[in-house]
Amino acid sequence: MLKQIFTPFLIVITLFSLVFCGPSEETKEIQGKAKQIIGALPEKMPGSENDSEKLITLGKKLYFEKKLSLNETQSCNSCHNIEGKSAGVDNLPTSPGAFGKNGDRNSPTVLNAGFHLAQFWDGRAADLKAQAKGPILNPVEMAMPSEKEVLKRMNEDSEYPRLFAEAFPNDKNPVTYDNLAGAIAAFERTLVTSSRFDDFVKGDYKALSKAEQAGFKSFLAAGCTSCHSGNLLGGNSYRKVGLVNEYKTEDLGRFNLTKKSEDKFVFKVPSLRNITLTGPYFHDGKVATIEEAVQKMAYHQLGINLSEEETKKIVLFLGTLADKNRVN
Repeated sequence: MLKQIFTPFLIVITLFSLVFCGPSEETKEIQGKAKQIIGALPEKMPGSENDSEKLITLGKKLYFEKKLSLNETQSCNSCHNIEGKSAGVDNLPTSPGAFGKNGDRNSPTVLNAGFHLAQFWDGRAADLKAQAKGPILNPVEMAMPSEKEVLKRMNEDSEYPRLFAEAFPNDKNPVTYDNLAGAIAAFERTLVTSSRFDDFVKGDYKALSKAEQAGFKSFLAAGCTSCHSGNLLGGNSYRKVGLVNEYKTEDLGRFNLTKKSEDKFVFKVPSLRNITLTGPYFHDGKVATIEEAVQKMAYHQLGINLSEEETKKIVLFLGTLADKNRVN
């Protein structure tokens, strides 16, 4: 009889404490570490304060413009798909270009890209504007023969001359390749994501479950922040792939750019923002699942073998970094 009376009472008391008594000391401690070690992603990218609405409008149209490829089959969005719930990638190991030939590296996400220290896996472009110029003239990607041919198509279009003039009102000749790339970059600077992890960092203690908080602790304990640091959790440094245990690859990374021996097999550290949405993984796109990627990174970069349980915990945490508008 007493059991029948007190069981519902205890349930009510437990629910009351969860709703009204606030976060546990452990949750407060984890949130403090998340705020201190990682931090929330800023709401705006550097340089966006100078972007006008007309510049962004032009950039968005150009981002989806297939006239920027020789046979009019490819746009920026072809490899860096942002439509619907897509996370700025095509989810292929490597991407096919205008004439079907695949590139050598996995296409990284364009989401939050303007926060990175540089663009491309090897960092060969200093910023979004410099990056936007490359694929259009790359013979494997969009395959346009020259800047002159690109501008010819823009000037012959019924809308672009007006849109360029509105976006660059102080330019006597606004339809330039530099302005084209600048407009695309302005649009890309709007592609900032917001995650439950950001909500947690900002003080919403309920944004992460206990299991996800435990996953963050496992992420820290494994030493992942030795490379994946800052509010991007990466994107701000270069590291050799296979730092502790060799990762077999023929791609020499930044060495192809710098010709320095110490840059062999060195790549930009990927941001872990939206990482659960952007597979397959690594510069070669040869790692199919996020679980495999976590285990391989732990082994090759940190020299540790994660158990399946620890891997699952870390992957659960990584899921909290996904854009809230792009998860089901």
